[in-house]
Amino acid sequence: MKTPYLNHRIFCSLLLGITLLMSAGTVAQEKEKAQLAEIQAELKARQQKLAESQASAEELEAVLKESEVQIGRVASSLNQTENALQNNRAEQKTLEAEQSELKTAILQQQSLLASQLRSAFMAGHYDYAKMLFYQDDARTFERVLTYYQYVSKARQKEITKFRDNVERLESVTAQLEQKAAELESLVAEQQQQRAVLVARQDDRKQTLGRLNATIRSESAQVEKLQANELSLMRAIEEAQRRAEQANITLEGLAGGKGQLQLPAKGRVRKLFGQRRQGQVRWKGIVIEGDEGSAVQAVSNGRILYADWLKGFGLVTIVDHGQGYMSVYGHNQALLKQAGDTVSRGETIALVGQSGGQSFPNLYFEIRHKGKALNPSSWLRF
Repeated sequence: MKTPYLNHRIFCSLLLGITLLMSAGTVAQEKEKAQLAEIQAELKARQQKLAESQASAEELEAVLKESEVQIGRVASSLNQTENALQNNRAEQKTLEAEQSELKTAILQQQSLLASQLRSAFMAGHYDYAKMLFYQDDARTFERVLTYYQYVSKARQKEITKFRDNVERLESVTAQLEQKAAELESLVAEQQQQRAVLVARQDDRKQTLGRLNATIRSESAQVEKLQANELSLMRAIEEAQRRAEQANITLEGLAGGKGQLQLPAKGRVRKLFGQRRQGQVRWKGIVIEGDEGSAVQAVSNGRILYADWLKGFGLVTIVDHGQGYMSVYGHNQALLKQAGDTVSRGETIALVGQSGGQSFPNLYFEIRHKGKALNPSSWLRF
């Protein structure tokens, strides 16, 4: 059994750990503020340089790519922090419930032990030596002795249980204090990441405005869209080659036609086959959603492509087998890497506006052996 001194040492060690954690958190926060100031200064200088040099569309496209890739990294880190915050709060809730139960149990045990002690005091003490001389009372003596042995064991059991609960309560209380310190650190980290995200989004907005100003005529816009589609087709072809080389058996999508869930929550704004610009038509659908909300795989599969692509921003391509693939574009962040296995409904990205979009949305395609299919025939709206 642990001694009170040992329990005190454990509690003090935990308290010291919490103090050190809070101190380290303060230093980290100051460092993050300095880093944010550096990022803001760097982005401001870059925009000033772009304005002075009258950068070309190609140069602006390269800057846009860098901005959107950086936004993706920050958004992914922010998503991890927010998940950690949720887990921390859930753990605190569980510990608080256990703390409440322990306090109730300790009060009940205190009451029970006090009652047992009062009963023992009121009953007094039997003179066992005297009872031994009275053979007529031997049976009574044996019964009383057995009773007292039983009561003594029961009391000792309750005392041990009481001490264990007190020790556990101390441990739970220390853990709660540690979780509270961790929560404070996570909240500060979340605020820092949001500030960086806002700075990079503002930089992207300025770059996008300059890029759009260089592509004004309809012919230039059509040419750009055709070039973007060609980039996507090349990415899909490369993904198909990798899928064939991987030699992994997947069930495909044929059995789920008309039953696939929407890959993101929101309103469908563009439909397959609708005119986009000139003779260019949509090869998929556009779902307008909340920035940072979940993008989910429509079926089981394997990530074949997860990178930035001109005109489509941060893109994920999932191989479902039997020649079927699904494409997810315009993401804010990619949460999976090429080679990862994913399940139906698993979050693989976050809704965004990469690829030069003016509002947060998900661009979604379904393809079979390279040919674009109408997603409306496959999804359950």
